[in-house]
Amino acid sequence: MPLITGHHLVEAGWIPGPKFPALLAAAADYESRGIHDLPYILKLLRRDFEKDVPRLGMREAPVNFTEAIKATCQLDEENLAAVRRFMGQLLRVPVIESGAVMPDACPAGAATATIPVGGAIAVKNAILPAAHSSDICCSMHASVFRCGDTTGKMLDDLVASTRFGFGGRKEEDRVDHPVLYESVWSNPFLRGLEDHAAKHLADQGDGNHFAYLGRLRLTRGFVRALEEAGHENIARSLRDAAGSRLDDPDGDSFGVLVTHHGSRGLGSQVFARGHKAAMRETGKLADGIPDAAAWLDATTPEGQDYWDALQYVSRWTKANHESIHARFLERSGALPVTAFGNEHNFVWKRGETYFHGKGATPAWKDDSGRPLLGLIPLNMAAPILVTLGRDNREFLSFTPHGAGRNQSRTAMMRAFRKSNGETDEKTVERAIAAATKGLDIRWYYGKPDLSESPIAYKPAAQVRTQIEQFGLADVVAEITPLGCIMAGDFGPPPWMRRKEELTPKQKRQMEHRADRRKDRQKIRRWEDGEEL
Repeated sequence: MPLITGHHLVEAGWIPGPKFPALLAAAADYESRGIHDLPYILKLLRRDFEKDVPRLGMREAPVNFTEAIKATCQLDEENLAAVRRFMGQLLRVPVIESGAVMPDACPAGAATATIPVGGAIAVKNAILPAAHSSDICCSMHASVFRCGDTTGKMLDDLVASTRFGFGGRKEEDRVDHPVLYESVWSNPFLRGLEDHAAKHLADQGDGNHFAYLGRLRLTRGFVRALEEAGHENIARSLRDAAGSRLDDPDGDSFGVLVTHHGSRGLGSQVFARGHKAAMRETGKLADGIPDAAAWLDATTPEGQDYWDALQYVSRWTKANHESIHARFLERSGALPVTAFGNEHNFVWKRGETYFHGKGATPAWKDDSGRPLLGLIPLNMAAPILVTLGRDNREFLSFTPHGAGRNQSRTAMMRAFRKSNGETDEKTVERAIAAATKGLDIRWYYGKPDLSESPIAYKPAAQVRTQIEQFGLADVVAEITPLGCIMAGDFGPPPWMRRKEELTPKQKRQMEHRADRRKDRQKIRRWEDGEEL
């Protein structure tokens, strides 16, 4: 095995390219002449090939990016201006070739060059960990089933099948799955994370993650669209389950469980390691690159290790969804019909290009030419869209992952303040009840979270219209809501629960501090792969 490899050259500051074969041949020649000191060989290479290793830097102007979004009001205008600012910063990074923003776009943090939610970039032979964020592989998964129970009974079973909140499952409550026993733990980005993988299975976290129960009306048109797109197995399962009822004028109806969450503590640890390595490696090659834009060269051993770790996180996250669904189906006695899903916080390789989506759903054709089947939730009271990708390359062949927001939590909450500055809890409850009328909404921790209610998001109809307007995907079916579970508000911190009476001023000060703390938590979650 040669003493000098391409990885050593990158470590020493050379940029991978046409010169590498000559550098490696020269290094091999030095070795054949009895020189076996690695630093000395690198010194000779520097002397013989170049006096100064060229350094990369930010482009003077950003490369172009496309916008599949249109402002319809002043809040939209302000939000889009911020999105453009961050995309403009990011697209000055030398390894990024192009970008696009989706209808749900909104800023994802304040750091320079932070990719927005609803943002997508195309990168040549490099992976930017911050562009997929720490909620690696945040994704959707749907199980179609038959069940005669009431919505309330099914939601009771679902509450018992999943978990929300910080931490993870206790030892006695953990869920087993073959994904935990894969031979991946020698990978440097996964080493020592076995416990994180084990304690977070069947665990959904908090923020905008949810478990949603709905109904899918099965029509001949939907089945035909699946068949023509190449998804024959799913179409066949639905057709067989419907039988003669598919001939009814209104079609047949199935229950659907849809879950939304990412890779939990496992993914956040992998991201932290990957981002640290990216900042270290980028610092050897380039100057002036913002931390949020640091990259790993995908052609190096370290870059390949990170790519392999991402693939495992993808398998683990799918197993997490499947574990919750299996527990629910078994507990409820439901008959499973079919299942499908998609990722929207991830990196996908197509040729030598690495497509990064931050809250952006792939909508291209797979290797067999099938348009990808996707799920786009808009809010807990709106239908989840079932889509087939249009492979619209003008927008990097992505579509939105949800509705997105125009305001931060604090800005939105101002409309629910009393004259003394305190939150008007009764008004909040009435507003959420009105926005979710007729639905069974459960908050895992008991207290509603206005910032995750339909009030907090862009209008569902607006986002759906822009999906169609910009030709991102075809909506082939809807999953209409019956009920939903989210983490909810964890309530005030312990020091706000004391029994002694507080003055109105003290209450306002504590509430203000609590709101600021929640905003910081939301921003951290937003930077970790969830939209604010």
